[in-house]
Amino acid sequence: MKQPAVYIVTNKRNGTLCTGVTSKLPQRIAQHRCGDIPGFSARYNCRILVWFELHDEMLSAITREKQIKAGSRARKLALIESGNPTWRDLYEELF
Repeated sequence: MKQPAVYIVTNKRNGTLCTGVTSKLPQRIAQHRCGDIPGFSARYNCRILVWFELHDEMLSAITREKQIKAGSRARKLALIESGNPTWRDLYEELF
């Protein structure tokens, strides 16, 4: 099932953050966890899902991803901590 989503993965609490967008969040996070997505997230071992937001349409998800990426690190940290103050891995909650 396709469900547009924006997400943030990290390598550890207050570590490197990687923001992305996808139409299949469980599958995409599984790819991050296995290191199957080359580039920034693989280089910095970003495998822990700490934040996500579901959208009805891909265009709104892409717009939101761009907004988050354009924001400061402090804003990203605040976004994560507002919904996930312990930085637990949210991957299991997708099922």
